[in-house]
Amino acid sequence: MNLTELNQTDRCLEFSCSERSVSPVYVFLYLCVAAVVLLTVCGNLLVIISVCHFKQLHTPTNMLILSLAMSDFLVGVFVLPFQLSRMAESCWIFGPTLCTFYVFISFFGTSISIYNVALIAVDRYFAISNPFLYTEKVSVNTACIVISCNWFILMSYNSAVLYFNGKSMGLITCPEECLFVLHEVWSLIDLLFAFVIPCSMIIIFYILVFFIAKKHANAIRDLNIQTKAQASKNTTDSMKSQRKAAKVLSILVTVFLACLFPYFLCALVSNTIESNVFEKLVILLYLNSSVNPVIYALFYPWFRKCIKIILTLQILRTDSALINVH
Repeated sequence: MNLTELNQTDRCLEFSCSERSVSPVYVFLYLCVAAVVLLTVCGNLLVIISVCHFKQLHTPTNMLILSLAMSDFLVGVFVLPFQLSRMAESCWIFGPTLCTFYVFISFFGTSISIYNVALIAVDRYFAISNPFLYTEKVSVNTACIVISCNWFILMSYNSAVLYFNGKSMGLITCPEECLFVLHEVWSLIDLLFAFVIPCSMIIIFYILVFFIAKKHANAIRDLNIQTKAQASKNTTDSMKSQRKAAKVLSILVTVFLACLFPYFLCALVSNTIESNVFEKLVILLYLNSSVNPVIYALFYPWFRKCIKIILTLQILRTDSALINVH
């Protein structure tokens, strides 16, 4: 979440937004911007509506998915339009007030997404390592309390970073730029708190999940060989269900890290990276918010069924919340 902007003063002096002429390429760029923003906003809104509305989806894991969709929705509404427009215009056209707002939301949206994915990793580890204890101890209310604390802590942290940084929020170095540079100390703190710690959690817990899933696969094979009793079948089904959930969420986490690592690695050596390359990596980081709903649609049958119910307006029925979506 170390969103240190590269100094682009030279480019700002060389180019003026007002000098840009409307061309087919310019129109095409804005059509692409609109398509990406629409995909991000509508895709994550469908996830939010699905998990909130259908009672069958009110599970601890789905609450974490809901939290991730809400953070991705924030990115889609308040970050992507500004960032993509800045790339199309090659400068900032929204003024200092929106620059301040953009800087805060981009910091907060990125950090909350990272910690949401970290919480999903922790959730999958406990669910697959001891599914019976997990079912007994972890409730929807527990998940909601953890998620609320996560949002509050990260909002407070990002406010503190921007307030105590020692430089004005959304520092504008010229009328057509929106830059924010973290102090060296805060930059190091932010790198540890918003990248190293959550990413370490994600990697460690999913390595543990991988080994446990492998152990479960061997146990399932042994159970199938030794007995076909109903009790053993129930145990096998439970193991298979947890392994399948871990597999799908592992795909989501892998895609997330693939979008995340290039940006943070380049942020560490930002002095040697060209600004246009850095901006493309920022876009890659934010585009993860667009990809997540696509992953849900590809791998979650319940999400595809929810989309069908929502788009066909069956959701307006009085008993729609009780529809079986599995």
